[in-house]
Amino acid sequence: MQIAELEEEFREYVRSRGPALLRAAHQLTGHPCDAEDLLQIALTNTYLAWDRIKDHAALDGYVRRAMININISQWRRRKVEEFPADELPDIPVAFEAPCEWEETLEQALKGLPDRMRAAVVLRYYEDMTEPEIARTLGISVGTVKSTVSRAVAKLRGELSVPAQSPPR
Repeated sequence: MQIAELEEEFREYVRSRGPALLRAAHQLTGHPCDAEDLLQIALTNTYLAWDRIKDHAALDGYVRRAMININISQWRRRKVEEFPADELPDIPVAFEAPCEWEETLEQALKGLPDRMRAAVVLRYYEDMTEPEIARTLGISVGTVKSTVSRAVAKLRGELSVPAQSPPR
């Protein structure tokens, strides 16, 4: 295959799958700018390996795996800038529209430490099993379970919703 054909094939892939991959990157990083950077690095790596990738039906998985690995490498190198608090504020949130749920959930996810956010995103957004998450993050299955459990407890605390009246 000629270089021009490979480049056009890659461009078409990015045009068609770019928005979905950007959403996945945003869920991993929690920040729009970081998500764009993460996706750009992953797509650069994918482009460099484009002619070696045999199964183009599995490209989404390849790019997502690259994003996960890059994100893990980045947060392992970072200095700890977040410190745990003794108590979390208990603020009830009133929701009026479904889009507010999404925004509030996204904000709550941003408030989690990197490892917790990564574990929750991999578990509930990427639907990975605990052993898969453990291998991906380089931690034990027990650590995955406790990390996800603590993260979900934090999210529940931040997303406390007033009780709804039963349907009539």
